[in-house]
Amino acid sequence: MQMLNKIESPKITIDIVSDVVCPWCYVGKKRLEAALAELGNPDDIEINWHPFQLDPTIPEEGMDRKKYFIKKFGDEGRIRQMSEHLTQVGEEAGITFKLDEITEAINTFSLHKLLHQAGLEGFQSEAEEILFKAYFTDAKDLKSMPVLVELFAPFGWDEVKITGILADDAIGYQVRQEINHFQQMGVSGVPFFILNNKYGLSGAQPAEVFVQALGTVRDEMIQARQGEVCGPEGC
Repeated sequence: MQMLNKIESPKITIDIVSDVVCPWCYVGKKRLEAALAELGNPDDIEINWHPFQLDPTIPEEGMDRKKYFIKKFGDEGRIRQMSEHLTQVGEEAGITFKLDEITEAINTFSLHKLLHQAGLEGFQSEAEEILFKAYFTDAKDLKSMPVLVELFAPFGWDEVKITGILADDAIGYQVRQEINHFQQMGVSGVPFFILNNKYGLSGAQPAEVFVQALGTVRDEMIQARQGEVCGPEGC
């Protein structure tokens, strides 16, 4: 009798291109999580986060958010409408947006360095959630070292660790390479979701879209595996 080796099912990869100060990226994250919960939180899905900067020209010291938004989007009436819509969408997704309490527009490059290292240490998705919530719900100053130490303390990071990451040019190089890579792929807005390096979903899609897309990917993988094990003499 022939012993058969157990074949592990391949994972479905979801690559998420995102920026920390993008509210729709936060909404997209929550909607994806809702889709995964609907699917029973399958353990064959691997999520990887990748950096994007909505505006890399913002200085490191930040800018007054109200003035920045007026310059970018126009009059206050339009900005108020956008905020009200986002607040409503956020409530539906389980997010408490407090957009009026955010005082600064910030450059996110340093935060992407922290997220890159968090990925290497295995808690990238958790770090994404922490930074999203800190910025959009708690209106924390993510440029502040005491704030960053507070946020990353549960993962064993202290000021020395964080300072070292922020000063590491090699990490900065890796982040820039990733940003350039996805821009060259054609990603010009976020969030952007890539399933199995094959299908792209742009924007904070509804949970049912994620469910359908993941079902399609899984069906294709099953068919491919059946094709590999089936031959002229049977399966």
